[in-house]
Amino acid sequence: MNPKKLQALGIVLGTALFVATGLLTFTAANRVHPESSAQTPPPVIKTSAAGLQTLSDTFAEVAEHVKPAVVSVYSEKVVKFRRPDFGFPFGEGFPFQFFFGDEGQPQPQPRRQQREFQYRQGGMGSGIIIDKNGHILTNNHVVQDVDEIKITLADKRTFEAEIVGTDPKTDLAVIKIKGNVPADLPVAAMGDSDAVRVGDWVLAIGAPFGYAQTVTAGIISAKGRTGVGDDGQYEDFLQTDAAINPGNSGGPLVNLKGEVIGINSAIATRVGQFAGVGFAIPSNLAQTIWPTLAKGETIKRGLLGVIIQEITPDIAKEFDLADTKGALVAQVNKDSAADKAGIKVRDVIIRYNGKDIEDTRQLRNLVAATAPGTKVDIVVRRDGKTKTLKATVGELPAEKGAPTGAPAQTDTDKFGFSVESLTADKADELGYKDEQGVLVAEVEDGSPAAQAGLQPGDLITEVNRQKVTSVSEFRAAVKDAKDRLLLLVKNKNASRFVILKVK
Repeated sequence: MNPKKLQALGIVLGTALFVATGLLTFTAANRVHPESSAQTPPPVIKTSAAGLQTLSDTFAEVAEHVKPAVVSVYSEKVVKFRRPDFGFPFGEGFPFQFFFGDEGQPQPQPRRQQREFQYRQGGMGSGIIIDKNGHILTNNHVVQDVDEIKITLADKRTFEAEIVGTDPKTDLAVIKIKGNVPADLPVAAMGDSDAVRVGDWVLAIGAPFGYAQTVTAGIISAKGRTGVGDDGQYEDFLQTDAAINPGNSGGPLVNLKGEVIGINSAIATRVGQFAGVGFAIPSNLAQTIWPTLAKGETIKRGLLGVIIQEITPDIAKEFDLADTKGALVAQVNKDSAADKAGIKVRDVIIRYNGKDIEDTRQLRNLVAATAPGTKVDIVVRRDGKTKTLKATVGELPAEKGAPTGAPAQTDTDKFGFSVESLTADKADELGYKDEQGVLVAEVEDGSPAAQAGLQPGDLITEVNRQKVTSVSEFRAAVKDAKDRLLLLVKNKNASRFVILKVK
């Protein structure tokens, strides 16, 4: 072979041998020192793992401790309905009667009566055993209007149960095991919901979608939530991001001590399932309710006899208040506990029975939780001064129906609404008997009046702190108003202050 070709072949073979040797050396080095490989995960930090394991152990211990006292609540009710027993419109033989009937004419039959049908509708929720007598705390909406109730314990034992007390205003109910109650019945421990902090870990236990004894974890997202249920409910919800779904209702929300600090009740969602925002009734509220319900008694609530409203920054400025804390009195009912105590319209209630008042929700719940006949001290701020009054709390009566709206009339002004006189007929129709003022007739869409919530049928009794009893007095009172109007407005037996602004 040509010497030059041999020389070139040698160079190529030498280079290949050198590269192969390098690759083998690199691979061997990686095998000997695996930590040098980018594919190997870093070591676990032992201190972090220990902390997480402790939290995990706590979750498991709490779940194991509380689950025996959590029950699944199965309910059934019979739904009845009627529908016609449909047949041929001219009788069962039609249309063959055209060919084989008498003289070939259809024979109309009498109209059939409607038949009654029924079916059994099932529901499911959760509950928590609260005493050795077999009483179980759950939501009112879990057992409302049902015919049969069965409960299943964590150990699969099943019992029939019956309703002993309900309170729709707080969405709480107490049911009880029928017949002999097992001596080994587990009971949950109730905790202090006031001591719960936003950010605290909590566990929700229940039967979401029928999956009994499900445990989910989260934190307390907020406290004192309102506007979750129907108007008229007494709300002070704990908000949590622990997963709560249909079937969790009535089950417990517990802290890491294994204490029940809430009764899961509702979720905020647009799809009917968990969306990160759940609500639980605080245990402290539940503990003021369930002992009475367990006796089969009706909850009696205190009544002060005032209509109150939140203090917004605008109202605070209008009334020369230092902050927005407290509850502004917009109406004092005649001969009520508040009236007898000397509370007046425009008073700001800042303390009730030894507790500082932050907002109307807190005052409303405190008064409701006060037993009728109890004597309480009420601190109000009036004309820049603080005054202490003594009141004997009354009893909240049954609710009354709301008045209907009134027909509209005349006089739209720059605030976007018109008024009309309050006649005797309209006073009777709208529930304003023995009242004085002018009626709101029309409200323009998008106007300052509409934005402030003014509605046809509202009764205006004051304008810029001046009483008005006629349309002429109303016009005189607003004549000099520039871009701001303070009204005292009554509707549905309640009064409120309304501030109108013209931009």
